[in-house]
Amino acid sequence: MSESVAYELDRGVARITMNDGKVNVMSLAMLSDLDEALDRAANEADLVLLCSGLPGIFSAGFDLKVLAANDTQQSAAMVRAGAELALRLLSFPKPTLSVMAGHAYPMGTFLLLACDVRICAEGPYKMGLNEVAIGIAPPSFAIELARSRVHPAWLSRTVTLGEMFEPEDALIAGFVDAVVPGEQIEQRISEAIDALKNVHRPSHLVAKQRLRRATMAAMREAIDTELTVEA
Repeated sequence: MSESVAYELDRGVARITMNDGKVNVMSLAMLSDLDEALDRAANEADLVLLCSGLPGIFSAGFDLKVLAANDTQQSAAMVRAGAELALRLLSFPKPTLSVMAGHAYPMGTFLLLACDVRICAEGPYKMGLNEVAIGIAPPSFAIELARSRVHPAWLSRTVTLGEMFEPEDALIAGFVDAVVPGEQIEQRISEAIDALKNVHRPSHLVAKQRLRRATMAAMREAIDTELTVEA
């Protein structure tokens, strides 16, 4: 891993912190570092906590410079790596917790949606799938992921209209599970960790696989058929 992703294991909790010093762009390098952190967590942790080390930003999403460069191979590789990471998080064998204390543009939103528990800080932060607003059709893997967590009416608004939502609306829509004042985030994280540690992990894994089987299959198909250089 590079300096953009920090990994800390404390009493069974793998805290994975993104901090590229800017806006946590989901470049190939960042995505690879996150994947490597999950490799470690899968082997040695009881649960995963994913968060940002930057104030006011969770992630600005995919690297738009790569997409704008019209390098089909690089763009496809980056989006596919993001899709694979989201699918891995959705099916991760350990409980996962994400914390949003800043903006989460699409790939950042995908990572949040893929986690079991999603806590959000109060604030003027936005999250959602805004691709159509910037001239991009949302990838099918992302739509399938969002479909599994977001209420239908809100899903249509973000996928087809590119709407982004602040915390209170994101909670109603299903993007996050809890919204708390910023000063209470660490306390809420601690409470969530305690609750997740009490989950029977073998049962958790089986339940996750059963519940998300259709979503995971749809994401897998979308990745394999849509996110290729040829496509």
